[in-house]
Order: sequence, then C-alpha cells, then structure tokens
Amino acid sequence: MGRATIQDWTTSQVLLGRDCQRDVKYRVYRDNGKHFQEIRELDDSPIHTLELPGGMKLDKSSYEVLLRYVLMDIVAA
Repeated sequence: MGRATIQDWTTSQVLLGRDCQRDVKYRVYRDNGKHFQEIRELDDSPIHTLELPGGMKLDKSSYEVLLRYVLMDIVAA
C-alpha cells in the first residue's frame, strides 16, 4: 500500500488559552493503511505524531481541532 500524503505541510497558529498560542506545522498522511497527523515546530523539530482512528476521513477544519487538542495535552504534561 505504501505512503501517501493526504494533506501536505500546513502552518497553523494554535490558540491554547487566553494569552497563549503556538505556531506549528502539521501534515496528514497514510502509511500502510493507517492515517497519521504529524505535528512539528516551525524549525522542523518534532512535537508529536498522532495515529488517527481507522477509516477516519476528515476535512481540514477537523485536523485543526485535533491539532489543538494534541497541543493542549502536550502543554499540560
């Protein structure tokens, strides 16, 4: 099956709270039948790769929502 890009690198400014935001980039890809959202700093440092539930087909706004939740979880940790 191989690897395929679903959404290429997209830059996003994620609001994490009233006075907190984070600039990141992310992409969504399929690898051997599994879907992933990879999140990186703008300098290309890895933040997190999230495996999306099987068969989940989302639009860009849904990926942005997932991005915010993942970053909020990382900031809280």
